[in-house]
Amino acid sequence: MPFRTCGLSLAGLFFAGLLALFVLPGCNNTLNPLCGSARPVPQIGSLSPSTMTFSQVQAGSTLTVNGSHFVSASEVLINTTPLSATVISDQKLTVKLSTDVISAAGAVNVKVRTPSGNSGDLGCTSGGDSSVLVLTVN
Repeated sequence: MPFRTCGLSLAGLFFAGLLALFVLPGCNNTLNPLCGSARPVPQIGSLSPSTMTFSQVQAGSTLTVNGSHFVSASEVLINTTPLSATVISDQKLTVKLSTDVISAAGAVNVKVRTPSGNSGDLGCTSGGDSSVLVLTVN
């Protein structure tokens, strides 16, 4: 069975004194102790509300995004415009909507983006974009 290094050279592992930790099969952030600052890819499951009127957008309504793996650096993309989010928990965040990002009624794409952490090239994955959910604005 070949020795797995999860993206690190054997010399780098030896130098770090972690050679024995990388004999585990497969490579992911959980098995790589050097991935401590890596951030998970956010997942979204629902929007609340999932439908609102354009007058609610004009009034600055709050949208709640429910899912998982939200961190303080996560942001909400409304169509392609990033907005700062208030992270309530790792499963819930909120964002205030405005006509700056939603200019008319219609289908609005919503996703969550988490920027990559400071993981460098250690075989770690970090951050990314969630799938897209649609907010209907009437």
